[in-house]
Amino acid sequence: MRIIVLGGDGYLGWPTALHLSECGHEVAIADNFVRRQYDHELGVQSLVPIEPLTVRVRAWHELTGKQLATYVGDLCDADFTYRIIREFRPDAVVHFAEQRAAPYSMIDRKHAVYTQTNNVVGTLNLLYAIAETDPSIHLIKLGTMGEYGTPNIDIEEGWLEVTHKGRTDRVLYPKRPSSFYHLSKVHDSHNIEFACRIWGLAATDLNQGIVYGQQTDETVRDDRLATRFDYDAVFGTVLNRFIVLAALGQPLTVYGEGGQTRGLIDIRDTVECIRLAAEHPAKPGEYRVFNQMTESMSVRDLAKLVADLHPNAVEVEYLDNPRVEAEAHYYKVTHSGLVELGLTPHLLSETLLTSLYAVADRYKHRADPAALRPTVRWRSPLATARAGSAG
Repeated sequence: MRIIVLGGDGYLGWPTALHLSECGHEVAIADNFVRRQYDHELGVQSLVPIEPLTVRVRAWHELTGKQLATYVGDLCDADFTYRIIREFRPDAVVHFAEQRAAPYSMIDRKHAVYTQTNNVVGTLNLLYAIAETDPSIHLIKLGTMGEYGTPNIDIEEGWLEVTHKGRTDRVLYPKRPSSFYHLSKVHDSHNIEFACRIWGLAATDLNQGIVYGQQTDETVRDDRLATRFDYDAVFGTVLNRFIVLAALGQPLTVYGEGGQTRGLIDIRDTVECIRLAAEHPAKPGEYRVFNQMTESMSVRDLAKLVADLHPNAVEVEYLDNPRVEAEAHYYKVTHSGLVELGLTPHLLSETLLTSLYAVADRYKHRADPAALRPTVRWRSPLATARAGSAG
């Protein structure tokens, strides 16, 4: 198949492009490198050093003989978006090209507006480019489990059958997101479902849990192929923070009581999920949703697991929660679709012992302890401004 990976220079986009290429597909990468600019803005860096895209692509060709086409541009530029679809003529488009951090979207008005404009407008341009160029192109869009929030009922895979006053209908599962970033993903999902229903497009929306891991079968072949390892309080996942704190010999910082439960998935399973979705596409007019996660765990239990498995003694510290969220909640998620397509999940306990501790220990000299503490708060911007002036 011919597949474009949008956001192909990013944490997930890069290893996904390599995995698809290794599996025999003809792959193109498109990126505007804005993710690298966020590091400059925030004064942080990936724990694992990453090469420029040109070096990465050249290294892959040297090692495998396989070519990766590259496009540099922004999906918010409609001309660029139309051009890459018309030139490459893909069978599938994998869409990772969005601002992906909830804390980044909550910094202030400017970052909230940027996140929603970048994500929603870019996706709308892509939908139009596919519809007007070749409606048979399969869109594989990375969503997030954060779209659902934490409802007090089971979370189904995208759709919910509802009986109300004696009548039954199938509706999109109600969403209750927890940040302006997650809201942008909800807007995407509704826009994509609308395009499938009205224009007959085919789309798979992958509502993904927290991704962990830094190595795939392809990236471990050469240091030049390494993908990012974000650990800071804005772009780093809670698990990455814990692992780096443990490597530095510092307490693991849990926000609030740590009863918040989230879905998890290994990066190797992420790239395999993309392959499975591409090779088993949605039908024309179908908006298909998979909950892309393999395990669920509370933050408190996650900290305990990291501490218990680490070779050194590790303590756990509880901080005031900067977010507005329930301290404990019901969480039961249906996630059978990708397993039915053939996914064999990895487990977090295995990945911690086989790679994550070693990666963190190798590069812990690059860690900035100050970047690990939360600086973004979800409270009212007016209250935040008053607290700042009073302090």
